[in-house]
Order: sequence, then C-alpha cells, then structure tokens
Amino acid sequence: MTTVFKIIPTTQKYDWGKIGSFSKVAQYAAASKLPGFTLDDNAPYAELWMGTHHTSPSRLLDSPSQEKLSNYLAAHPSLIGARVVEGFKDDGAAEGNLPFLFKVLAIEKALSIQTHPDKETARKLHAERPNVYKDANHKPEMALALTPFQAMCGFLPLARIADYLVDTPEFAALVPQAIQERFLSVASTEDSTDPKVKKALKEVFSAVMTAEASLFQPELEKLIARFKSGGAKPSEKDVRDLVVRLDSQFPGDIGVFCAFLLNHLSMNPGEAIFLAAGEPHAYVSGDIVECMATSDNVIRAGLTPKLRDVPNLVAGLTYNSAHASEHLVAPRPFQSSSHSTLYDPPIPEFSVLRAVVPAGGAESHRPIDGPSIAIVTGGRGTVEWGCREELDISEGDVLFIGAGEGVELRSASGGDDLVVHRAFVEVK
Repeated sequence: MTTVFKIIPTTQKYDWGKIGSFSKVAQYAAASKLPGFTLDDNAPYAELWMGTHHTSPSRLLDSPSQEKLSNYLAAHPSLIGARVVEGFKDDGAAEGNLPFLFKVLAIEKALSIQTHPDKETARKLHAERPNVYKDANHKPEMALALTPFQAMCGFLPLARIADYLVDTPEFAALVPQAIQERFLSVASTEDSTDPKVKKALKEVFSAVMTAEASLFQPELEKLIARFKSGGAKPSEKDVRDLVVRLDSQFPGDIGVFCAFLLNHLSMNPGEAIFLAAGEPHAYVSGDIVECMATSDNVIRAGLTPKLRDVPNLVAGLTYNSAHASEHLVAPRPFQSSSHSTLYDPPIPEFSVLRAVVPAGGAESHRPIDGPSIAIVTGGRGTVEWGCREELDISEGDVLFIGAGEGVELRSASGGDDLVVHRAFVEVK
C-alpha cells in the first residue's frame, strides 16, 4: 500500500465561474489531463473539488475502476490515522470521510450573499429540507488568494454603516425611521458585542433584506444612475465601483445594497481570510484555494438565481461588526521548513500549507499525523517519500498524502517555482 498517490478531482460549472481557459479550474484540469475532461471554451468553470464529500467525490487515478477515495480510505484507515479517525468519528472518518473539503474557485461574477450554519443549525436544516441542505455538518471556511481577489466579508464597523445611513438616501430609504434611530443611537458604542447593539444591527440588516421589490428597485435605479453620472459623495467613493459592478451582474437585486453593510476586502496572492459559521460574505472576483469542513451547506439571500432563504440567513448570523482585517489569517512559517507557510484557522477540521519552492530547490515537510490533499498550482517537479519512492508532479496534479508520511518536494531546474497548496488535519 503506497501512502502518496494521485487522485482525480471533479469540476463544477456554475454561472459565476470564469469562462473556458480563463478559469484556473479549467487550466488545472487541462494541464493535469484530468480523465474525462474536455475543455469547453464557452463553459463557466467555477470549482475544482478535492475530497470525499458525497456530492462530488474524488477518485484514485491509478485504480483500474477509479475507486472512490472514501472507499479506499475506509479499507485502509491507517492513511487517515488513528487519532483523526477517533477524533472525527462522528463525521464519518471511520468510513473513509475526510473532515475537510479542499477546492479551487475561479470567480468571474460575484457569489451569493451567504452564510454557513453552525452544527446545531445544520442538523435542523438538513432534517427539515434535506433536498436543499444536503448534509448535517457545519462549514467554517478559509479562502487563500491565488490571484488578486476581492470579497465582501463580515459586517462593517457600526460607525461606517451609520455614515451610509446618513449619507446615502437610497440605502436609508429601505430602513424604517424608528429602526434607523435605534441603530444610530448605539452606533458610536465601543462594545459591538453588546446585545442591544447586535439587535440594532440585526434590525437594519433584516429591514434591508426583506424590503419589497416595489421599494428597493426604484431606489437602486436612482442609486446606480447617481453613481454612473459622477454623483457619488466622498463617503460613498470607496463603495461606488462595487455597487455598479454588482448591479451590472445582478440587475435590480437586493444583494447590491449589502455593499453598504459588509466589509469590502481586496487581497493579494498568499493572503487568506477565515469565515466562521454565521458570518455573512460574498466572494466578488479572483481565483482562490478554499478549504472548509466537509459540507455543502449554504444559506443564500441575494446576488443569486438559486434558492434564497432570507429568514434562516437573518436568524443565523452572529452580527459581529469589525474591520475586514479581523477576518485575515496571519500566516507563519511551517516549523523548520524554508519555503512553506502555514495558515491555521481556529477550528480543528483543517489547516493549509503553501509551499513555494524555487527552481532547482527542495522542501521537506515533516510527517503530519493526519491525512492531506495537495494540489500543484504552479511549476513542476517531484514529490519523494519513504524509501526513495517518487512521483513526477506538475501544475494541476492533485495528491493524497497519508497520515505519518514525510515528503520532500523538489522543483525542476530551469523553470518556474514549484507551488503546492496542501490541506491537512492533525488532532492536537
């Protein structure tokens, strides 16, 4: 039984994905000669899935029957590791299910205004509407930028929302006067965790998201016309381009007004954000690797043709308000490695390594006491392990690395850096 092997990811075509070869998802699938993949230059390639989630499971590349990764891991639990099997037995680790799902996203149009439920809410929603909420797990997630990336994440600081209520009449028109007054009376507080403050923010957000189309659509038309004619006020200039962009993609959609409620964050490659359960967000543009607990539960409320569930979204948010920087994940070196950076969010299901190995160089990763999935996002080289076993790897290849196996990444000479993103779980 080998402990390192290539697996076959799956591609997902959603309306918001980048088209054809402009998509990192399509580029990786084509470069790795993904079995059964034929590039359609007119199709939106949105996501590459790597893991064991039952919706779209990965398979073994060199298996004659292309066996499901979950079936193989169930038959060889040592590849997951005893501590991970025990620690995540309630999540099906003993049956070969990994506690994380790894993805690449290629975003042309904004994703929906959304949040993900905590475990208690996920169980409730799955029991009530299993055709919509297809599993009973929570979905904390981390997004790590491959290219320049924009997102809306978490509620703006209270004072900034108050500015918009005062300065942007089209936005204020959606919020009843009494709710505005209650919010403005607490917006200057330094304690955003105060239940009264959270209640006031919830009232504002709920008023906006439940506004009737007959109210918000004329206001949105006025807002877009004003912004396009150069009438944005100084306090609105930081959000003008985002509002116009969102309306061009989703004309007349209430989700456009979330630009006045949520942080707008621009990120460079190598920067990451973490979103816990109950945090509102929408990815706007760019390419990322994304890791999450193994779940596909999404509660949506705007900027989407898919099912919207405004009551559950409004009910399930934390109503934390803070600067966007609060969502950033501070990277740090991975132990004694020279070219690897660790992104370790505050949840047990996953961490992510980003290795950038210079041409002709090498990087060793110590044995990790849990399973890993790695994707080559740039360059080529080899991965070596055990008694001089090795695999040639290049852009788009996806690897499974078993628990307890140390590996060495070697970058080919005379070419680009070898770049590998590696998701793993390790019970501490």
